[in-house]
Amino acid sequence: MRHVWLLQHLHVLPGGEEDVKTIGIYSSRKAALTAVARLKTQPGFRDFPRVVNPDAEESPEGFCIDEYLVDQDNWSDGYVTVS
Repeated sequence: MRHVWLLQHLHVLPGGEEDVKTIGIYSSRKAALTAVARLKTQPGFRDFPRVVNPDAEESPEGFCIDEYLVDQDNWSDGYVTVS
């Protein structure tokens, strides 16, 4: 099976809205971390330069690296919008 790593950056705007940027898709976690090293001193990114663990109870702001299998559904149960 082939894996890829999705690199995104998140920060929360003053009104609470999440601003998520997709940085890129990489062939290894190491390549994604190399991209973080290149970007973390750039404007905006340097305000939230750390790699976050989405499962931790810390601020979600920063870089997030997620592993995915190619050619596999990752959201297969549908969804409900609550208003």
